[in-house]
Amino acid sequence: MGFKTGIVGLPNVGKSTLFNALTRTAAAQAANFPFCTIEPNVGEVSVPDARLDVLAGIAASKEIIPARMTFVDIAGLVKGASKGEGLGNQFLANIREVDAIAHVLRCFEDEDVTHVDGRVDPVADAETIETELMLADLESIEKRLQGLSRKVRGGDKDAVQQERLLKAAQAVLEEGRPAREVEVADEDAKAWKMLQLLTTKPVLYVCNVEEDNAGEGNAQSAKVAEMAAAQGAASVVVSAKIEEEISQLDPEEAEMFLSELGLEEAGLDRVIRAGYELLGLQTYFTVGPKEARAWTIRKGTLAPQAAGVIHGDFERGFIRSETVGYDDYVAANGEQGARDAGKLRVEGKGYEVKDGDVLHFLFNA
Repeated sequence: MGFKTGIVGLPNVGKSTLFNALTRTAAAQAANFPFCTIEPNVGEVSVPDARLDVLAGIAASKEIIPARMTFVDIAGLVKGASKGEGLGNQFLANIREVDAIAHVLRCFEDEDVTHVDGRVDPVADAETIETELMLADLESIEKRLQGLSRKVRGGDKDAVQQERLLKAAQAVLEEGRPAREVEVADEDAKAWKMLQLLTTKPVLYVCNVEEDNAGEGNAQSAKVAEMAAAQGAASVVVSAKIEEEISQLDPEEAEMFLSELGLEEAGLDRVIRAGYELLGLQTYFTVGPKEARAWTIRKGTLAPQAAGVIHGDFERGFIRSETVGYDDYVAANGEQGARDAGKLRVEGKGYEVKDGDVLHFLFNA
């Protein structure tokens, strides 16, 4: 089950530097000129979770396999992208393919790094990109409504539903608000997602600040946090330069470096966790002497579908799951201790998996 978060922003805000640090590669060229990222770079990252190490220690697991997330570094956008300016068409197509957007905003002053608009104003930058995405959605909706008209007149139920949802999105967009603000009924959720509107995707604002402000942020990132709160969105403060330096160090050196800077953890760990939360994801574990592994599922996933993340046969032949909560597993020092203490539960097909559950699935082959 793959989940993609697209890293977007205006040129020269630190997108590719952040991507380099995230994926611990130099795959994305970081340079001081617009459009240095021509093709979207894709990288997988481990989701930081201290619980996995604890579980592996208890079970003496030989291998530790963390959950993974995919990040896509997308070419920089400029005003007019919705009309094809810069790399606009490509930018919009790439965004359509991701599940969420990590919007990198320049919150640092540096005369050596050119800003495409000649000033540092992260809130205005965010509005520029949001406006281009809304304009692109409006254009897409107009074309789709024209294409649906004949089917709607013919009474096609799917077409009628699509038209209703598109018009609801159009009304919100024409008010200058993103389509994600549309209230969608449960019965329309699947059809709504199929519309693939750009402004329905959840957004995380990543404030790229100077090294000295990596811990608490600065006045610019505070403005972004205020904007994000008003939108019901999230924001995270990082220093892309620091994160890139950390990515080149081994774990022990990285810990010492962070300690010297007075930072408790790498900013990228916060970005990854925030992205995980943004997508409505959670983790369950399978633990044994061979391996301790974290598996990613959406919140609200039932046990058979959670089993299906491991293998389709597990879902098709699902019988039951033996379940221990993380805290109970640790307190009982493992599965046998949890079983002896009456903390191991047998759950059926209707069980909604909880974050941190340690699961063992029984199924018919």
